[in-house]
Amino acid sequence: MEYIGHKSDDGVNREQALIEHLNGTSALCSEFARRFTMEEIGKLLGLYHDVGKYSIGFQKRIQQNGPKVDHSTAGAQLLGKYFVPFAFCIAGHHSGLMNLGVRGDIDNGTLVARMRKKLVGILDYSAFKNELPELSVNKKLFPAFSDTFSAMFFTRMLFSCLVDADFLDTERFMRPNTLKRGDFSDLEELYKRYNAYIMDWGNPTNKLNKKRTEIREECINAAHGQEGIYTLTVPTGGGKTIASLGFALEHAMQHKNKERIIYVIPYTSIIEQTADVFRSIVGSENVVEHHMNVDYDDAEFGDNKQKENERKKLATENWDAPIIVTTNVQFFESLYGNKTSRCRKLHNIANSIVIFDEAQMLPNDYFIPCMRAIRELVSNYHVTAVLCTATQPSLNKYFTEDVQLHEICSNVDDLYDFFRRVHYEKTDFEDTEALIAQLNIHKQVLCIVNSKKAAQKIFDGLNGDGCYHLSTFMYPQHRRKILAEVRERLKNNLPCKLVATSLVEAGVDVDFPVVYREIAGLDSIIQAAGRCNRENKRPLEESIVYIFEIENDDTKIPSFIRLPREITQMVMRDFNDISSTVAIKKYFDQLHVNKGESLDMHNILGMSDKRMLFKDIASDFKIIGETGRGVFIPCDDASKKLLEQLRAGVRNRSLMRKAGQYIVNVYENQFLKLQGAGVIDVVDENINVLADMSIYDVHKGLIVNIDDGVGVFF
Repeated sequence: MEYIGHKSDDGVNREQALIEHLNGTSALCSEFARRFTMEEIGKLLGLYHDVGKYSIGFQKRIQQNGPKVDHSTAGAQLLGKYFVPFAFCIAGHHSGLMNLGVRGDIDNGTLVARMRKKLVGILDYSAFKNELPELSVNKKLFPAFSDTFSAMFFTRMLFSCLVDADFLDTERFMRPNTLKRGDFSDLEELYKRYNAYIMDWGNPTNKLNKKRTEIREECINAAHGQEGIYTLTVPTGGGKTIASLGFALEHAMQHKNKERIIYVIPYTSIIEQTADVFRSIVGSENVVEHHMNVDYDDAEFGDNKQKENERKKLATENWDAPIIVTTNVQFFESLYGNKTSRCRKLHNIANSIVIFDEAQMLPNDYFIPCMRAIRELVSNYHVTAVLCTATQPSLNKYFTEDVQLHEICSNVDDLYDFFRRVHYEKTDFEDTEALIAQLNIHKQVLCIVNSKKAAQKIFDGLNGDGCYHLSTFMYPQHRRKILAEVRERLKNNLPCKLVATSLVEAGVDVDFPVVYREIAGLDSIIQAAGRCNRENKRPLEESIVYIFEIENDDTKIPSFIRLPREITQMVMRDFNDISSTVAIKKYFDQLHVNKGESLDMHNILGMSDKRMLFKDIASDFKIIGETGRGVFIPCDDASKKLLEQLRAGVRNRSLMRKAGQYIVNVYENQFLKLQGAGVIDVVDENINVLADMSIYDVHKGLIVNIDDGVGVFF
C-alpha cells in the first residue's frame, strides 16, 4: 500500500507520498532547530509528527474522502513518552499548544487526555514501521530546564520549528510554482549599503551632526562586544534610529551566527517612520513591516511592486526577512502565544538582534513577563537585545546576575545637556476657563490633557483661526487629515492651536513653540516635550513645556494615570530638573516599586510555574485588551464604497484594514445607549454603522458624554 500525505487542490490530483512529507518536514525542522543547537531533536520531531497518517482511517479520508480522523495524537504518544515537549508540539501542530491538564482528564482538550486516548482499529498507525527507520531516541540530547518557564519557552520554540517546517513542506508540494520565499539580501550586503549611506557623514561641520556622529561611533564600537543586553539611552534628536541600525549591522558582522534584525516598536505611527528610514538605507525590498496597518495585498501600498509585496507578505508569516519592523503586541503576544499562526515565526527570533525602541513604553501590566522573555531569548537563544529609549527605566533588577546590561553611550548626562531643547515650568489654573484664556494668548500652542472629555471642552473655548482637536473619538483617517493641516500651518507660521489627548505624544512629528501638558506620568511629559522645539530652531529659554493642574476640575482622572501622576508630583518636589537622568531613574524605580505585582497583572509568570498552561497563558496575555465596540463612520465617498462591500457580505483582510481607518471605538455602555437611541445600524456582530451623521462633529469626532456614555443629543 502507498501511504499518501497530501493531495493537491489544483484539480490535477497530484499526490505527495507520506514518507516524502515526513522527510521534508524533518529536514526543515532540523535546520530551524539548529539555531538553538537542537537539530537532532528537530529532525526526530519532524520525522514522526504525522505518523498518525499511516492509519487506515486517515488513508480512507485522503484517498476516498472519508470522515475526518485524529492524526496528531499518534506521534504525540509515540515520542511524548520520551520527552514531554514532543507531545505538546505534535498534538498541537494544527490546533495549537494546549494545557497539560491533570491526571484523570479524558475529554477536555488537555494533553493528558490526548495521551490517554486509545488508538485502535482505524486509528492504529503501526504501519509506520514499514517506511520509517526504527525509532531511536538519545535522551542525552534533551536539554535540562532551570524551571517550568524555560521548559514552556523551549516548547514554543520547538513548536515553531515544527509548524513552520510543516507549512513550508506542504506549501512546496501544494504550490510548486509559488514565489520563492526568503529571497532577500543577507546582512553582509545590508552592512555595505549602510556604510555607503553614511559615507558622506565622515566630517560633520556643525555641533549637532558631530554629536550624532559620536553617538553612532559609540554604537559601532560597542557592537564588537559579546552577545547580551545593551541599553542605548539617547535623547530625542540624537539619531538613535540610524545609530542603533549601525550597532545591529556591525554586531552581525562580528557574530556571524546572526541572521536578522528585529525592531520592536510600541506604536504603528513610529513603525511607519522607522521603516521609511530603513528602506532609504538598505532598500525597500529588504524591510518587512508586520503590524495591523500594513497590507501587502493592497495595490495602493504595493505601488506596482507585486513580487516584492508577495515576498514580504509571505515573510510576515515566519519572519524570514533580514529586517523585521513590528509592534510590542505582535512580538510579545507571539512569545506567549499558543496558536500556529502566532508561534510559527518564533524560531526566526533566535540568532537575531532585537532592538526595543521606546523601551520605556513596554506595557506596564505585562512588564515583568516581557523582561523575563527578553532574558530567556538572550540566555538560551543567542539573541542580542538593545533597549533603546530617550528615558531609560532602571532595569538591572529584572535580570539575573549572569545577564548584565551594558550602556552603549559613555556619558548619558552630557548627552541630555547637549540635546536639551526645552525647559519645564509648573503652573496651575483655577479652572478650565483660565487655561483656555491662557491658550488663546498664543499664536501656536499644543495642549495635551488626560481625558477626551477635557479635550472637547477646551477645544470649544479656543478662538481664532487654526484651532484643532485630536482624540480617539475621531476615526484614524480623520486624525491623519487634521495632523496634515496642523503640520502645514506650523510650517507656514500660521496660527495653530491644537488640543489633544496623549495619542499625539509618541511618533507624531509636530513642532510647536510651546506645549501645555496636564500632569501625568513623567515619561508622558517628556514625550510631550518632544513636540516642542523639535527641530531645535528656537532658543531654549523661549521653548517652554508648562506642566499644569486645574484646581477646580470635576473631570474624572483615568485610573491608569493616577499612580504615575502621583509619582511625578513627588519627583517634581525632589528635583529641579525633572528631565535629568537621576529624576527619570527615580520616577521609574518608584513606579515599579508601587506597582509591584501589577507589573505582572495577569500573573503570567505565576501561571508559568504551574502545570504548563499554554492555552490559558495565551488567552490572558493580551497587551491590548477589549477596546469596546467599533462604530463605522460613513463620512465620505471612499468610506461609503467600503460600506457597500461590507453590507454585501465581503470580508477579507484588505477590506477590513481599510474599514478600520473609519472606525471609532466606544465603551460598551456608550454603544448600547447609542444603539438604544436608534443611531447605530448593526450590519453583523462585527460591523456597526453610525446611522445619524449629525452626532459626528467635523472638529471633535463622535460626540459622546464621557461620564455616563449618553450621547449629547438625547
